[in-house]
Amino acid sequence: MPSDACWFFYDCKGCGVKLRPNVGDCCVFCSFGTIPCPPIQEARADGTGAACCGGR
Repeated sequence: MPSDACWFFYDCKGCGVKLRPNVGDCCVFCSFGTIPCPPIQEARADGTGAACCGGR
């Protein structure tokens, strides 16, 4: 997972489906990953409540 960019879309290499974030999630990492994206991890760690991926 990149730490300097979020992905709003991801083309699955296995089945070819274009993944989009679920309602309420900011990126595909938050919707389909085993851990949330780096901005969410940082916000949880420091308690800032910062928006994911630059405020989307």
